[in-house]
Amino acid sequence: MARENHSWGAPRIHGELLKLGFYVSERTISRCLPKREPDEDKVAKWKIFLKNHMDSIAAMDFFTVPTVLFRQLYGFFIIIHKRRQIIHFAMTFNPTTAWVAQQLRNAFPYDTAPKYLIFDRNSIFSGLVLKTVKSFDIKPVRTSYRSPWQNGIAERWVGSCRRELLDHVIVFGDLHLYRLFKDYVSYYNEDRCHYSLCKDAPEHRPVQKRSEGKAKMISLPRVGGLHHRYEWKQTA
Repeated sequence: MARENHSWGAPRIHGELLKLGFYVSERTISRCLPKREPDEDKVAKWKIFLKNHMDSIAAMDFFTVPTVLFRQLYGFFIIIHKRRQIIHFAMTFNPTTAWVAQQLRNAFPYDTAPKYLIFDRNSIFSGLVLKTVKSFDIKPVRTSYRSPWQNGIAERWVGSCRRELLDHVIVFGDLHLYRLFKDYVSYYNEDRCHYSLCKDAPEHRPVQKRSEGKAKMISLPRVGGLHHRYEWKQTA
């Protein structure tokens, strides 16, 4: 079936097998599917879409964080493509569609909603979540099956967050993680220099030139001292 129908994924094949009397889980089918080479034409079209609509695209995703007691916390965030800015983040032990729908309402008050919202095929991003997205006049754009690169900006932020924060701390609970994220997102949006933004921060960081008088460079700790921001300070 997979060889004869190149556009079929596990859900379509699972449906056909059910009609033939084979009762097997969809996840088992997804494991058995042959690995396919990416369609270069589809890749090019996706890149063109991202380039042409970057100003009006946002993306959302989940990632997991284990606590000191080995409980699983789920971090949720929404990032704007144009300036790589994190506009909303939250965490919970038990994510549900209703919880995600409420996070979307919190993230897009009044007329702040983007034109497109990219997210993956996680089962939680369905039903009520899709209805909520469409209620804001946002066009939902779901990535292809097993194609995390199509939500690359969100995935890249998760990698940065892990390397620059989570790999250096032990999380005690949801409130502790919230405080850590609040500090990191503030540093990420206001201070961190990004390659894709010509070494600027998402919330434009002006160049501070050294004054003609005496001045010394000072170090301002960020994220509990894991990172720093540097500025000039006048001296007597």
